[in-house]
Amino acid sequence: MAIPDFQSIMRPLLEHLADGKAKSNRETLDVLSGQFHLTTDELAELLPSGQQSVFTNRIAWAKTHLKNAGLLESPIRGQYQITTRGLEAIKDNSRPINLKYLKQFEEYSYGRAGTPKNDEEQVKPSDALTPSEQIEIGYQRIREELEDELLAKIKEASPAFFERLVVELLVTMGYGGSRKDAGQTIGRSGDGGIDGVINEDRLGLDTIYIQAKRWEGVVGRPEIQKFAGALQGQRAKKGVFITTSGFSKEAIEYVSLIENRIALINGKKLTALMIDFGVGVSKIASYDIRRIDSDYFEE
Repeated sequence: MAIPDFQSIMRPLLEHLADGKAKSNRETLDVLSGQFHLTTDELAELLPSGQQSVFTNRIAWAKTHLKNAGLLESPIRGQYQITTRGLEAIKDNSRPINLKYLKQFEEYSYGRAGTPKNDEEQVKPSDALTPSEQIEIGYQRIREELEDELLAKIKEASPAFFERLVVELLVTMGYGGSRKDAGQTIGRSGDGGIDGVINEDRLGLDTIYIQAKRWEGVVGRPEIQKFAGALQGQRAKKGVFITTSGFSKEAIEYVSLIENRIALINGKKLTALMIDFGVGVSKIASYDIRRIDSDYFEE
C-alpha cells in the first residue's frame, strides 16, 4: 500500500487515540504503519533532505492540524491525546476528516495550519502534501533545473575552462593543496580532456589519478579498463574519472570488481558537487525553518 497523505491519516489517528489515553509518537507510528500495511521500504522512505521519513512527517502534520482544530491535545511533551471534540468527530462516519472538515471550527487557524483562508476555496491537490514536503519538493525542482543549466554551460565551454573547473572543484573539496599546485599536475593531456595526478591531502601522503572527458556518448568498460591500467603506471591506487555524459552498466560493474578504487562521476554528479561546494553558483536566498524549543518553556 502506498504511503497515505496526511489528510488520510487524520481519522485513523483519532481512532487510535479513541481510548482517551495519551500515546507516544513511537506507539502511534507503529500502530498506524501496521494499519496502512506499509512495507519496510515505505517506512524508510525519506523526504528529499534525508532528515525525516515521509510517513513520520505526515503523521506530525496530521497531528498539527487536528490539534489546531481542537480535536487533539498534547498533555505532555511527545504525547498526544484525543479531546471530546475529537471523539465526537469519529462518531460521524458520514463525513471524512480532512482540511475541509476542520474549517468548521472557529479557532482553527487557517494560515498557521497551512489551509485556505477563503471559505469558498476547495481543498487543492497540493494539500495532499505537507508544508515540509512542498518546500522540499520545490527545492529539489529548483536544484534539478540548476543542475541541467550547469551541465549545458559546461558542455558549451572551452576545454581550458573545463580544466579550470575541475581544478577548482577538487581543491574546494579538499584535494590537491592549492589551486596553483593542482593546476600544475592536472590538464596536460592536450586532447580536450584532463589527465594527471593530484594529492589526496595537503601533505601528499597519497595520490589520486584524474581523468575527465567532456563526452556526449556513454563511457564504456574499455575506457575504464584503460584508466585502471594507467593507475598502475602512476603507482596510484585511487582514481577519479569525470565525464559530462554517463557510464555504461558494464563500466560501473567493472569498477566494483577490480582492486583499484575508482570513483565514477557523471554529468549529474558533477553538477551536484558543484552546487554542494559552491563552485560556479551563487546563493540568492536562504530560509531558516525553526521549531519550538520545548526545553525553553519548562519551569
